[in-house]
Amino acid sequence: MTDSALPLIFVYNADSGRLNAWLDIGHKLLSPRTYNCDLCHLTHGVFRERAAWKAWREHSKRPLQFLHRDEFEARYGATGYQYPIVLSARADGGFDVVLSAFEIAEFQDLDALIRHLP
Repeated sequence: MTDSALPLIFVYNADSGRLNAWLDIGHKLLSPRTYNCDLCHLTHGVFRERAAWKAWREHSKRPLQFLHRDEFEARYGATGYQYPIVLSARADGGFDVVLSAFEIAEFQDLDALIRHLP
């Protein structure tokens, strides 16, 4: 399997579920500067995905997975990562870090994130 056939995995620094989604929306509205998921901040507005992100996602030639941290850890049994993170799956079942939480935090806008994705 070639690298381009293996997914890029985007792991958001948030947990899944309707209640958590509402809490995240409230946090983004009331205190956006303290919201702790820089990946979400870049790819989503308060209520929906950014149009430029949706367009990039829909035209990507590589498979993509988007997971909350609890979903990622449950699915892959992987822990110890600092979230958010972008990983590249490997054929051996492991992961390579494409963008760390520190790198994602450095991006000023969505275009910068997109430019750094394979």
